Amino acid sequence: MGSSRFKRGEGKTSSPGDFLIAINKAGQPLMDRILLFNPKSSINKYRIPNSILNIAASVDGKYGWVIVDGNCEADPLAKIDSYLGGGEIKYLGFTVMPGPQLKQAITIAKAIKAKYPRTKMIWGGYFPSNQPNAVLYSGYVDFIINGPGDHAFPQLIEALENGQPFEFIKNLIYKATDGRIFKTAKEDLIDQDSLPPLPYDKLAKFYPIPKFLGKTYLGEKTLAYHSSIGCPFTCSFCAVVPIYEARWKAKSAQTVYNDVKYIKDKWGADAIEFHDNNFFVSEKRAVEFARLIKPENMTWWGMARIDTMHKFKDSSLQAIRESGCKIIFFGAESGNNAILEQMDKGGTQTGDQIIEFAERLKKFDIIPEYSFVLGTPAPTAQQVQSQIDFEIDFIKKVKAVNPKTEIVIYTYSPVPTEGSELYKQVLSSGFRFPETLEDWISPAWESFDLRKNPLTPWLTPEMIDKIRNFETVLNGVYPTVTDIRLNWLKRRAIKLIAGLRYKTDLYQYPYEIKLLQKVWRYRQPEIQGF
Repeated sequence: MGSSRFKRGEGKTSSPGDFLIAINKAGQPLMDRILLFNPKSSINKYRIPNSILNIAASVDGKYGWVIVDGNCEADPLAKIDSYLGGGEIKYLGFTVMPGPQLKQAITIAKAIKAKYPRTKMIWGGYFPSNQPNAVLYSGYVDFIINGPGDHAFPQLIEALENGQPFEFIKNLIYKATDGRIFKTAKEDLIDQDSLPPLPYDKLAKFYPIPKFLGKTYLGEKTLAYHSSIGCPFTCSFCAVVPIYEARWKAKSAQTVYNDVKYIKDKWGADAIEFHDNNFFVSEKRAVEFARLIKPENMTWWGMARIDTMHKFKDSSLQAIRESGCKIIFFGAESGNNAILEQMDKGGTQTGDQIIEFAERLKKFDIIPEYSFVLGTPAPTAQQVQSQIDFEIDFIKKVKAVNPKTEIVIYTYSPVPTEGSELYKQVLSSGFRFPETLEDWISPAWESFDLRKNPLTPWLTPEMIDKIRNFETVLNGVYPTVTDIRLNWLKRRAIKLIAGLRYKTDLYQYPYEIKLLQKVWRYRQPEIQGF
């Protein structure tokens, strides 16, 4: 049913040093000009590289392209070098998120630019958009795509190929000849149904698609998919806000279904992870998709806001569950209404609503996955500590009303949302981001990117220890349901050990729990996914 949305790839599978021959609309061969790189982002859990596949779709039929996925290559630098050695590829597009991707992106970009200085290095993703100075002053990145690149990327390539000006291309950040950084105007968000289909068949000529369909809590072959971009809210701790500025655009339910159906039928996908920043913005779209996907017997997961979904009718929640939705991620952030206001959470979310909604989802057998951010800035250390203590008690209240609630704990890490009051507080405390890309790949800043090591002046080591120790005990009493390797015997054993600490609020030095989690390689969804 969905096959009409996808183009069939031409040519043969490429080997190092060879080029995949693409065919343009006139039937003429296109030599490869563009290499798209997805830096390593996870261990073992590969996902379809949707972001660079979107870019591939934008140039497909105009320019030849190749893809290198750092998750699938033992030596991605050698693989990239094997393509560049032919001399045909002139443009390199990197997608770069904070954390592990950034580390590999910096190392490889620096090496490639040194060996092939005439290539043009183009970065996209949240990190370069939020840290343009560090990226462009590095000397090895030439351009940043600031937001969606569906139009900006091919327009930039066209301009560079023909020696035309690029200064008026929207969604672009670049360094002028005088050294100043320029940001061009933002483009209106594109109608997502109007975009070309993702070239899954051509991706399959580089990497087998089943390699990207991993075994997870959701299913044996889990597909990663983006059905929308942006978010209509302006939370000051969110990296999406500076890029999308409270804008959201989604594919229709029918288009999403067609895409998923195609991959299910061709490669056997049986589950879906929707990596949208906010999948459930529209109740109508969510219910329509639920109706379409139900006969396919697939399980699925997505992200939402509590105050948005709490307005959904019971019939809608029931339809969503019956369609295969097992678990939904919600940014609870805090049970303290004053903190929610400080974070510019927006909407109507309150602490009472967080608890009420967790209890409500029980009757639909949907697991709420709540994330909390502990350690927000405050005038005094005593206030910071009292906030942490409040959140710990609040999390236990959530667990009391719905023990199946998954809890994800982060420490507050600043996001450069210029103009927000929270970011002003962060700067006034003395916090500063690294100024160079090399500084960003230090172990401390890599942990910062994962929101595990905040490096913030207002958080003392004792505060961080308390957050981490509580998290250890909590995960002992309530091991995540998404860890498919943890059998019932291990779960029971660690619950018994951690239970006394949890009941008596004894969180210090939980070495026995940490030992078991280390030996059993306990999985943390916020770092490793499902």
